[in-house]
Amino acid sequence: MRSIFAFMLLLGIARILGKQTLSDMNFHEFVTAVIMGAIAANLAFNEKIEVTHLIISLIVFTGTSYLLSKLNLKSRKIRLLAEGSPTVLIEGGKILENNLAKNKLTLDSLNQMLRQKDIFNMEEVEYALLEVNGQVSVSKNLELNGISDKELVQQLESQSKNISDVFYAVKGSDGRIYMDYYEDQIKHPIDVE
Repeated sequence: MRSIFAFMLLLGIARILGKQTLSDMNFHEFVTAVIMGAIAANLAFNEKIEVTHLIISLIVFTGTSYLLSKLNLKSRKIRLLAEGSPTVLIEGGKILENNLAKNKLTLDSLNQMLRQKDIFNMEEVEYALLEVNGQVSVSKNLELNGISDKELVQQLESQSKNISDVFYAVKGSDGRIYMDYYEDQIKHPIDVE
């Protein structure tokens, strides 16, 4: 019964804390998951500890994590303190060896991360960031991909947009540039529960 109760309680807590905990975790979410798992394991298997004490612990940690996640949305300083910030690994096509070392990454591990992004030639990379969740984000060298600044500006101007309006841009397999803007003009976005 304790195990079933612990499972159901963790399931409820995961719903309260939101969908982000199900995807790549940052430091705050990782610590929360470890602590919640330890408390739930004690709730399920350690009969020497009173159930009420464990439930109080779960409530306190759930509340703390929930509050911190809300504060992260409102304050960049708190977010940087709780989650850290991305680290630039490649800038302007140049590998930043000191940043690799600070994050305990080797050139081999950087190459592996780039291959997972289907990049086998490091010359294709203009910028690479190590995100707070441990993933690498890459900006490819536009010139090597046959895209000029002029072409980008023309496409933006044809849609009455500026570069600051662009949320995401990618060159498709058909050679065209696809862009998604911050303001999508969708009045009632759908969120599937």
